This record gives sequence, C-alpha cells and structure tokens, in this order.
Amino acid sequence: MNIKDELRGRVLVAGDEGFDLARRPWNLAVEQPVRAVVEAADADDVAALVRYARLTGLTVATQPSGHGASGNTGEVILLRTGRLDELDVRPDERIARAGAGVSWGRVLSAASPYGLTGLAGSSPAVTVTGYTLGGGLSWFGRKHGFAAQSVRAFEVVNADGDRARVTAESDPDLFWALRGGGGDFAVVTATEFALHPAPTLYGGRLLWPAAKAPAVLDVYRQITGTAPEELTVWYELLHFPGAAPMVAVDVTFLGDAADAETLLRPLEKIGGTLSDSRAVLPVDRLGSITAEPTDPGPGCSRAELLTGLSDEVAAALLERPIEPLLSVQVRHLGGALARPSGTPAGHLEEPFALYLFGIPGADGGAAVRDRMRQITGPLIPHTTGRKPFTFLAPGERAAAAFTPQTLDRLRAIKRARDPRGTFRGNFPVLG
Repeated sequence: MNIKDELRGRVLVAGDEGFDLARRPWNLAVEQPVRAVVEAADADDVAALVRYARLTGLTVATQPSGHGASGNTGEVILLRTGRLDELDVRPDERIARAGAGVSWGRVLSAASPYGLTGLAGSSPAVTVTGYTLGGGLSWFGRKHGFAAQSVRAFEVVNADGDRARVTAESDPDLFWALRGGGGDFAVVTATEFALHPAPTLYGGRLLWPAAKAPAVLDVYRQITGTAPEELTVWYELLHFPGAAPMVAVDVTFLGDAADAETLLRPLEKIGGTLSDSRAVLPVDRLGSITAEPTDPGPGCSRAELLTGLSDEVAAALLERPIEPLLSVQVRHLGGALARPSGTPAGHLEEPFALYLFGIPGADGGAAVRDRMRQITGPLIPHTTGRKPFTFLAPGERAAAAFTPQTLDRLRAIKRARDPRGTFRGNFPVLG
C-alpha cells in the first residue's frame, strides 16, 4: 500500500523539496524530526492516513499550525490539517463550526460583525482546534470559562480510521477527553462551538518605563482584587532588544468604555505613561492588544500558577531587570475559570498565571532558562506545580496539567480508544 496513492493531499519525505519547511514547528527552537509529512486535503485524507498508520504500525502526530510542538517526534508521520479551512458562523444560533486549520483570527473576523466572539486567546494565529484541545485560556475566560467548555461537537477520525461526530450524548468519554485533554485520542477535523455576546469590547495596552514597575504592580493588585468577571487585566515586564525595559498593563472589558475607565482609573494616577492604546475595539482586533508575532520564530517559555501576588511574590518579580528574557507576564485568572468546568482542565484555584518568555541565543537558550530559574526559584512556595495544558513547554509532561484523578481517566480512555498508539499528541498523556 502506497500512501501517496491513497491521498489527494501532499506527502513529503526526507529529500523531497519542501520537506524541511513542512515539518518545521511554530517554535523554531524545537527540533522536529519526522518520518514523513502529510498535508491532508480533507477529512477523507485524514481517515485514509489513519487507516494506513494502523495497518503499518506507525504513529500520527497532528499539528494544524505547529503551535505547541514539543519535539520527541522520532519516526512519526506529521499530519498537517491546515487545508481543512472551512468556517461556518451561524449568528442566529450563536454557533460556529471551524475546520481544523481555521485560526482564531478568522473566527473573530467572521463573528465580530454580529456582536459575537469565540473564547480566543492573545494570538489570532493559533488554530481553534489545537487551542481548544488544550482547554483554551481565553481573554474572556473569567466571564465564560475555558474555550473547551463552549464546544458542542467534534468531527473526528478515530483510531480505526472511521469518521464520526462526537458529542456529549453520542460518546461522553471521548467528548470529555477532547475538551482539554490534548490530541492523543483522535484526529479532530472540525470543531463546533458556542459563540458569546460581545456587543461592546474595550481593550488596549498602557505602557510605562520600567522604573514604574513597582507602582504599576501595586495598582494591578488593587484592581484585580475587586475586578468583575467582565474585566481581564494582565501585568507584563518587557525588555525588547535595542529598547529600554518597560512595564505594561493589557486589558479587555466586555462592556461599556465608561465602566472600564472607572475600574482602571487608578492606573492613570501613576503618571509617566509612554503610550495608552485603550479604546472601543471590534472583536477582530483582539490580537492587536499584545501584538504577538504572527510568524514562526524561536522561543523558550515557562509557566507557573501563582497562589497570589503577595509582597514576597512582588519582590521576586521585581528584584532586578528581566533580561535576557523578553517578557514576564502575570495573567489574572479567577471568575468562571475557578469554577468546575466538567472538562479535563478542571478549574484553576490559583488566581494568577505567570508566563516567562525569551529568545534563545548562541548558547542554545541556557542564559534564558537560567534567568527563568532565578525568577521562579524564590516563587516555589507561592506556586502549585500545576500548569495550564497550553502553557506546557518542551521537556514538560502532560501530568503537570491535570489532577491525578483526571490523568488516570485520560490514560484509561487513551488505552481503550487507541490501544495501538496510533495517535501522539504534543504532550502524550501516557508520557
């Protein structure tokens, strides 16, 4: 059986023109050796590939866009689902159906004219499917919970190579596992999910010189202590190459600008603002707030969940400049994220997430990782060891994202539904 004869999409192996580009992950610091790359033309291609892998004893790793790649791919077949790009927004039903290759940017552009939004994160380049399989920590999670909670159905190819529509009624175990348990259980070819009202969105970034970082953090703690669920505020220490260090506050508010400005007025009393981009925004400009890169590049990251922002935590974050890191970000959680979700993501009792990011240099990232340890080491008494699934970094394990009971259930479903190990997620639950 020649797999190239079975597919309408492209199959590439080592030596083929375009192979190295096709196997490249989003994070260019991750090495991703693979046996072959399959760019599926449609869901039938996906089914044919899975049947081939099952017959030959091979493993399929699916990456729509390459986000979240962890390496350790060895001899897998890398499945790209970027061409599964159909998108259907039904505003009257507040439902969207997105193929596995559809990015959040496209969904927001299609939903925004109707005053609706999906539960997108900070980057418009991330795919709906990949993000949602990891739970999905959204700008609007404090109001609406994890993105996975909004899923109504998945269209999948299972380990037998059969296509199926999976809902809470048709297959409750698989439906539960896919809503935040990762890509280990089936290939998702499309996701159907609820949209949420966003008739008015207020958002933007305030920026100050780094000398204002302690004052900004004090006000940040004050605002997040009483913030309504419609308000999400992130604190960020920044140091871009060639620029002076800065501190930022990024914000979204699902409501009127006047109400948001009242809640955020303490920030205006700090003074010395370098810029303030806050404004009423169409939802499809959500990605402009943090303006994350929309092209692949190298990076090192680390995440922790913080039990609070005590004086000790503040001191550890502000002890000295963050270089060679580019950013040290604190995200306010709580709200709906702290309530039971009925998904593998569970709930986040921790009120803040810490996310550190840097670009590896000639030393392969040693200096960046060392600085991350210098920051997170003193924070150990104020962290829980758990990490959001979509914040896992290469070298970490899926077990860090789940409670022991959730991990046991995910592993049982994996063994029952994929006994031959046909599928491999970026962070395997059996790893």
